[in-house]
Amino acid sequence: MNAQRTVIALGAAFALSLSACNKEEAAKPYAVEEVTLAQVSADLAAGKTTSVAVTQAYIDRIKTYDAPLKGVIRIAEDALQQAAAADARRKDGKSLGPLDGVPILFKDNIDAVGMPTTAGSYALIDNMPKQDSEVIRRMRGAGAVILGKTNTSQFAGFRTRLAFNGSTVGGGPRNPYDPAKSACGSSNGSGVSGAASFAAAAVGTETSGSVVCPSSMTGLVGIKPSIAMVSRRGVVPISLTQDTAGPMTHTVQDLALMMNVMAGSDAGDPWSKDADTHKTDFVAALDSNALRGKKLAVVRGLAGYGEKTEAPFNEAVATLTAQGAEVVEVPKEMFEDLLPEMRIILLYDFKEDLNAYLATTPDTVKTRTLADLIAFSTSDPRENMHGVNIFEDAEATQGGRQNPEYMKVLEYAKRRAGPEGIDKALSDAGAVAIVTLTGPPAFPIVPDGTDTGYVVDDAPKGSRPVNLTNHAAIAGYPHITVPMGLVEGMPVGLSFVGPMWSDSLMITLGYAYEQASHKRVPPAAYKQTVAAKQ
Repeated sequence: MNAQRTVIALGAAFALSLSACNKEEAAKPYAVEEVTLAQVSADLAAGKTTSVAVTQAYIDRIKTYDAPLKGVIRIAEDALQQAAAADARRKDGKSLGPLDGVPILFKDNIDAVGMPTTAGSYALIDNMPKQDSEVIRRMRGAGAVILGKTNTSQFAGFRTRLAFNGSTVGGGPRNPYDPAKSACGSSNGSGVSGAASFAAAAVGTETSGSVVCPSSMTGLVGIKPSIAMVSRRGVVPISLTQDTAGPMTHTVQDLALMMNVMAGSDAGDPWSKDADTHKTDFVAALDSNALRGKKLAVVRGLAGYGEKTEAPFNEAVATLTAQGAEVVEVPKEMFEDLLPEMRIILLYDFKEDLNAYLATTPDTVKTRTLADLIAFSTSDPRENMHGVNIFEDAEATQGGRQNPEYMKVLEYAKRRAGPEGIDKALSDAGAVAIVTLTGPPAFPIVPDGTDTGYVVDDAPKGSRPVNLTNHAAIAGYPHITVPMGLVEGMPVGLSFVGPMWSDSLMITLGYAYEQASHKRVPPAAYKQTVAAKQ
């Protein structure tokens, strides 16, 4: 063999050896705990692993750790087949983008073909959608592995004013940082699953706090986007006036990657017609220096603010100023208690919007109206241990969005939350965003049926602490929460709230804070709980 052939032969042998090593490396188990979505995506792109290996790793974690946490209702039967298809695309040079092959979990009020959408209730156990929701359609189009469904407070927590932790279908979720404590909000399962690394990211939904609260209490980044920035088609509703889906992730970069896919107009949700105009490349807009030269309106004393949360909040504000932001203190009295108004809005909307959704479900679903749902929930032995007073209050409404009382209350609440609330605070301070505590650290789980003073109680105006979360929800404005540290071992979040369609700015402000602070602390208590039972 001459020298040239020897070099070629050795080169070919080396290439074959390298290829074999790459295949062997890709076949190895992939450690997913605390690995960001961006890192999973990069490792897939670099051939360091496969979607099948990543997906199997998440499935294994769910099977190992979820039993006491109750974060996941079901794993998609075809999850590994989806992953194999993603690997085949990548092998053929046809990757669909950063989310191709990345496993994502979705709250079980979001329609996905192949799995029932139960909203946590046996009334919808046979609700097998024939069409994906727009959120799922976009995710499938980006190649994401639809890994499964997360637990939720039944009908997003809009069934009874008394405590009801989780759902009849999925049980009661528990916080990975302390399983004796709540994961908050109806996207509790998504918060649990994201925090415990059961997927690269999770998607929740919010009407008022159900993305940002569980994100804050489980150490995640979460965003309630501007209303209808993300389509609501195919999502079991409470109120199209306030409902939205939102990503819940370990980092702001991960959240931006998710928003790049989730956001945009959808003919199936007419309210979203302006979303494409305001959508941008959320990842490209990220800037670690985004706080420099920005004026921020800081609001203290709202719900959750107190002796225990004041110190980490002060530290967060100091970080903002150290990064070049100018902060202006805004009095909490600028924001009134709008919970009585929101109660009326949601009751009217729920009856109208839920009836419209139920009318689109397959014939296997026998509960076709809210009245049917009440009858089922009060008679079925799997359901009748819980009250239905919110259902009943909503059913008693008449006239829907055309009711004069409703229209008057809606106009007042939106004006006081937006133009005369958030917008005025920003204008008076000359600020681009409001910064405040997202909420308190997680609280102990109370027994079902306990009177907890729920958000839709008919309580006197001004009798409960004002929460900027509710104002952002009523106004339809974007609200992002970023981990701010721990209080007695439990996470708390820092909120950035801005005017309509300022989603990208809120995200990059949150990113700049995150990059300067790095306050996420991974949970550990859930692993100790599992180990103790083995």
